Amino acid sequence: MSAADVPPTAPAAEAAATAATAAPVSASGLDALFKNPVFAGGIGLAGLGAAAAFGRRAVISGVAMLRRQMLVNIEISKRDPSYTWVLAWLAQPRDNTGFLARRLTRLRNLSVTTTTKSVGPGRGSVPDDVQGRTHADFRVQPGFGRHIVRHRPGVYIAVKREKASTTSTATGEPHETLTLTLLWPHRHVLGDVFTEAHALAQSFQQGKTVVYTARRMEWAVLGKPRLKRPLGSVILDEGVKERIVADVRDFLAAQQWYTDRGVPYRRGYLLYGPPGTGKTSFIQALAGELDYSVAMINLSEVGMTDDLLSQLLTQLPEKSILLLEDVDAALANRRQRDPDGYSGRTVTASGLLNALDGLAAGEDRIAFLTTNHIDRLDPALIRPGRVDMMVRIGEATRYQAAQMWDRYYGDIDADASGRQRFLARLTELGLFGDSQDPAVPRRHTSTAAIQGLFQFNKDDMDGAINMAEGLIPRTFEPEALAAESSIKSPA
Repeated sequence: MSAADVPPTAPAAEAAATAATAAPVSASGLDALFKNPVFAGGIGLAGLGAAAAFGRRAVISGVAMLRRQMLVNIEISKRDPSYTWVLAWLAQPRDNTGFLARRLTRLRNLSVTTTTKSVGPGRGSVPDDVQGRTHADFRVQPGFGRHIVRHRPGVYIAVKREKASTTSTATGEPHETLTLTLLWPHRHVLGDVFTEAHALAQSFQQGKTVVYTARRMEWAVLGKPRLKRPLGSVILDEGVKERIVADVRDFLAAQQWYTDRGVPYRRGYLLYGPPGTGKTSFIQALAGELDYSVAMINLSEVGMTDDLLSQLLTQLPEKSILLLEDVDAALANRRQRDPDGYSGRTVTASGLLNALDGLAAGEDRIAFLTTNHIDRLDPALIRPGRVDMMVRIGEATRYQAAQMWDRYYGDIDADASGRQRFLARLTELGLFGDSQDPAVPRRHTSTAAIQGLFQFNKDDMDGAINMAEGLIPRTFEPEALAAESSIKSPA
């Protein structure tokens, strides 16, 4: 008997029967499951949800791609000088006529910047009842939030001004950003925006001198821009002012000459002499004459270090004159403050030298140093390259006194007789240092003292002549101080 003729055993027959009936049961069960309305509804909802999610992601991706293709964004940080320029430009009144312009343009959140000034005589046609009051100027600009402004017909700019969560390490103020959004075909308008904003900022500063001060690692505007001081209002000795101005103008015109010869393009000046002789006033007037700003650094400031000084000097504001006042006093105070030899966070003499003329020294710079005691300066500080021109601004001379008299009283002293009497009186008091009378000591006065005398006697030249004795400098000798102290002390 062959294997094919052997009858199956009972367990094998049972398994075969089960397998034969399993397929029809499974097929009928799935068919019944799909025919169940509850199950079919769940599958349908899940499919709709997946389709909606996929469609939402597709729409978001499509909108993002559309934005990238059709819009252009530019972000301006508050650290950038153009930040305040653009804010002022956005605050300018605009023509919003037309249905679309009225519906789209809106400045919902506003902020205000207030400037004040005193109104007095000499400020144009000012009514008498207004003179002596304070005039306030309010400038409204976009606040934090979203805005839409109309630049020109058919061109709209979306504005977003916001504060960041981080703060400036120098001032502690939160960072701010300004984002401008335009359609891609209008991207060329951004150049016009920055050009107009810069021109507007220049118009606000027209006739004024901006003064910067070092605020940790940044330059910040010190107060409001000052009215330009006329160069003619600063009276120096004959030819001194003209010599410095001519040298500065020659330096500004010779940039290519420096570049061709590989010489660092910077120039240093040292003005020295007694206090009150017009050193700082001349620098301010020179900045106004050149249409430059002034950047001041206080070397005695706590926290000022060699590294910080070098960094500030390499980041000077454009078209600015660097001013380091009383250099001798700053370095002397450092030594007195640290008798144990520990310098701490201070500027050292070597750090100042390297900042002025070292590997890290910046270029395209005009620097003015002032001191009352040139003999206290390190010779290395005033060598050529760091100080290219030294000028003594000394006590008032006969020439200066005459020029100042004409400036204050020239309109009422037509025949110059008052000027002759005034000069004769100063000569009699020995205030020009050339007295020939042995009984009169040779002494000097300052232009600041003469100016104070003239300001006290406005339009009264006879009063100025009669009070000329007050120009004699006071002496602080120990014997005189002791006598004064004994007079004031009780018996």
